[in-house]
Formats: sequence, C-alpha cells, structure tokens
Amino acid sequence: MTAETTTKRAFNGDLAEAARLMHRATVASVGVAITLIIIKTVAFFMSGSVAMMSSLIDSTLDALASLATMLAVRHATAPADREHRFGHGKAEALAGLLQAAIVAGSGVFLLFESIRRILAPEAVSNGVIGIAVMIASMALTLALVTYQHRVMAKTGSLAVAGDRLHYLSDLLSNAGVVVALIAATQFGFLLADGLIALAIAAVMLWGAFGILRGAYDVLMDRELPDHERAQIVEIVKQEPLVLALHDLRTRRSGLATFIQLHLVLDGDMPLHQAHAIVEGVEQKLITAFPGAEVIIHEDPDGVEEGDGHALRTAV
Repeated sequence: MTAETTTKRAFNGDLAEAARLMHRATVASVGVAITLIIIKTVAFFMSGSVAMMSSLIDSTLDALASLATMLAVRHATAPADREHRFGHGKAEALAGLLQAAIVAGSGVFLLFESIRRILAPEAVSNGVIGIAVMIASMALTLALVTYQHRVMAKTGSLAVAGDRLHYLSDLLSNAGVVVALIAATQFGFLLADGLIALAIAAVMLWGAFGILRGAYDVLMDRELPDHERAQIVEIVKQEPLVLALHDLRTRRSGLATFIQLHLVLDGDMPLHQAHAIVEGVEQKLITAFPGAEVIIHEDPDGVEEGDGHALRTAV
C-alpha cells in the first residue's frame, strides 16, 4: 500500500452510503481482531512459538488500531459544523498516524525479539495446534481483507486502506508462522522461528512507513493526482466561453474533495451571463467529483492578478 491510497477518487455515488460502508468495514475489523487475539493467545501458550507471539502481538495492535480507526471514521464522516466548516475528514489521517506509530513500535520490538531467538533458538511444542490456529486465522483475515478491499475501492478511505494494510500484513505473517512451525516441528529447523519473525518485523515496519506517508499527504493537503487535475481542465475546456483557467488548487480530506480555480472570461460579458457559465462549470465538476466543494473565481480577460506567477492554461 502506498501513498496513492490517499488520492483515490472519492465515492462515486451517495456519500451517506459511503459512510455506512466505512463504518461496517471498521466494525468488521474490530470483530475479527478480537477473535484472532483469543485463538492466538491460546495457541501461543500451547506452542511457545515466538513467531506465534509475533502474530499475537500484531493482532493485539491491530485491534487497538482498528478501534481507533472505527472512532476516527465515525468522526471523519460527521457533517461539517460551525467550528469545522471544512468537515472532519482529516480525522482519518490522524488515525493513520496512530496506526503507523503502533505498527512501527511493535515492529521494532519484534525485530529485537527475533534476533534474540535466532541467537538462542528454543524448541516449539504443539506445532499441529499452532498450524491449525494459523490456518483458521488466515481464513478469517482473508475474508476481512477482501471485504475491506471492496469498501476501499468504493470510498477511497485512507482509514480503511490503513486498516486493510494491517490485516494484509497479518495474512503474510500467519503464512510465515505456519512455515516456521512446520520447519521447527517436522524438520527440527529451530532457527526458522526467529527468521520468520524477523521477516514479519520487516513487513510491519514497511507497512508503517506506507501508512505514515499516506497520512502525511492528507494532512499536508497534497494535490489530487495529475490525471484528475487534467480531468478538471478538460471539463473546463468544454465551456466555449471560458478563455483560460489558472490557480487550480485541489485537495482531498476524507470523502470530501476541494477544488478551487480561476476562470478567465470576456471582460465585457454581463454579470448574469458570467454567473451562469460559472454555475455550469461548477455543476459539471461536482458531477465528475461527487460531493466536491468547488470554488470558482471569475477574472476579466486582460487583467493580471497577483505576482504574475500563477499558471495560466488556455482553454
């Protein structure tokens, strides 16, 4: 998962339905995490595997992160109010920062623990039980990741994407635990336990970096992708009476998309006609970017604004 998650197109339909999908996805992730914690705790005490412990730690932290994500999504999808006129979409990014911190911290801990186990290998017991638990965990996690992918594809939610990354890492780590248990119990390769845990730690740290980068993009109001900005320009070009556009600024916060731009019109054009043109462009942009907040400023042709450094695009 990369930072591109933060710039995906917002929901192409009812925003209320998008919010409901996001809520359901976060509730499902919390439920799965709690179930995994219970079964992995039993398996760890029965097997003593550090790889199993790493998976248990990961699931515990996933539960905390998923709970934070659920609360953040609930806040992020709340309507704008007097104190937050642009909405609460950045709550998702704040949850992403928390997720990154949690995953990175657990990754560092597991890194040192795996090195210790590599230097001093320990026998693993009840490997069959551990393998059965991991297979069950993988089935639950795969179902959740599949559902989260569908929700993420429809909503472009950073919070759901970050949560999905946790469980995708879980899926890989669970597979690694199965390999470690088989290698240790069936082939006597005790180092496999520590080596697999080391690989899981690397995956967790890389995932934390991806979440951090995505949250940073949202909090710093990163522009929409080039292809979406180009789409905005193409929409404006459809209006024959628009001479040029400049100062195009875009950003995304949660489900909300914000578009600001200046249109250059004939200076002799009547005000009511200019208003009608701007309204038409605005409606086309909202159709292409559902739920977007569009602010358009009209400039008469031949009047230079600001310091002259604004990008002016002929239409």
